[in-house]
Amino acid sequence: MKIMVVGGGGREHAIIKKLKQSPEIETIYALPGNAGMEGEAVLVPIGAKDIDAIVTFAVENEIEYAVVAPDDPLVLGAVDRLNAVGIPCFGPTANAAIIEGSKIFSKNLMKKYGIPTAAYETFDDSGKAIAYLDSLNQYPTVIKADGLALGKGVIIAQTREEAVDAIHSMMEDKLFGSSGCRVVIEEFLTGPEVSVLAFTDGKTVKPMVSSMDHKRALDHDEGLNTGGMGTVAPNPYYTDEVAAVCMETIFLPTIHAMNAEGRTFRGCLYFGLMITPNGPKVIEYNCRFGDPETQVVLPLLKSDLFTVMKATTNGTLAETEVAFADGAACCVIVASQGYPQKYQSGFPLAVPADTENEYSFVAGAKKNEEGVTVSAGGRVVGVTAVRPTLKEAVEAAYARVTSVSLENGFYRRDIGKRALAAKNDK
Repeated sequence: MKIMVVGGGGREHAIIKKLKQSPEIETIYALPGNAGMEGEAVLVPIGAKDIDAIVTFAVENEIEYAVVAPDDPLVLGAVDRLNAVGIPCFGPTANAAIIEGSKIFSKNLMKKYGIPTAAYETFDDSGKAIAYLDSLNQYPTVIKADGLALGKGVIIAQTREEAVDAIHSMMEDKLFGSSGCRVVIEEFLTGPEVSVLAFTDGKTVKPMVSSMDHKRALDHDEGLNTGGMGTVAPNPYYTDEVAAVCMETIFLPTIHAMNAEGRTFRGCLYFGLMITPNGPKVIEYNCRFGDPETQVVLPLLKSDLFTVMKATTNGTLAETEVAFADGAACCVIVASQGYPQKYQSGFPLAVPADTENEYSFVAGAKKNEEGVTVSAGGRVVGVTAVRPTLKEAVEAAYARVTSVSLENGFYRRDIGKRALAAKNDK
């Protein structure tokens, strides 16, 4: 089969590597992909948000299946448009992708259907938002832009000054464009965070192995929030008991709630969870594979990814095996110095070749005028190692990261440290 993957980052590279293992697939096109994917996919210079061009390409090249991976094209209706011309897709339609596209929608959904989440209020007026802050006078507090903001639209304000600054920057200075015209102010939850990606066909939910993301840019969870600086899987805080509670109180109720709203969700639904003293609660939903969680979850998947994806499209997930290997995985992200703020690109990039249990997932790379592969983004490459134990996986990932050549690259030195400490506590 000829298929296409929409997107161009490390998540898409991980998806493409896994799809290449399927005996059914002959050719994978990446729109736009990046230079690090050469040899694994045919790169097509069409941006992920250029829905018209994506549809035209798919029709002209007789694409038989499409994987729409990033949030923007999903929210913009890429799946709807492709379905309309007869191309089946992995990913939700626009009316279901709103679960990520609007935090206000998702918070209201959880309130209406009794799905556990942080207490909150929503605002479209900065003055009223600040008055609400003053009426609570509780810090830290969480300020979220309503719309998509590249994973950076969440500010955990430690003081009133920080909270007011966040509101002004989102609502008045338009730091995140129109995404910040409305904001959610919610209580600050405490406890371990867990990421759970789940395959769903709108009826059945099959969670993937859990993971732990490291959002802050610097060691010891310091610095600004990023799109993710590294991940480990499985997450030691996500026990069998917690998983059972999540399925009963969060996963299935979310699918049922979306069905009840006429917004049946098919594809990958990401649950960002906090294991609070009062049980697991939802921090956020994503309408797609998380990045960089995908870079540790998919290397552990034993089942054929393409078979599972088609089952979410066809409504046959209940009869489809979704199995994961024992063992653990660790991914360390190498980013451009200065990320997530101002950084420079264009530095020569060399990454180690894949082995049976180690991978390089390129997130930001292009060919320069001389044909040299150079960095082209904030996050540049994720290196992942799979091993029988988490300790071995972390050690192997850090041994591998020394083989990445990027002049202005930096990475956190403590990915997995918190997870290892948790394992030792048990």
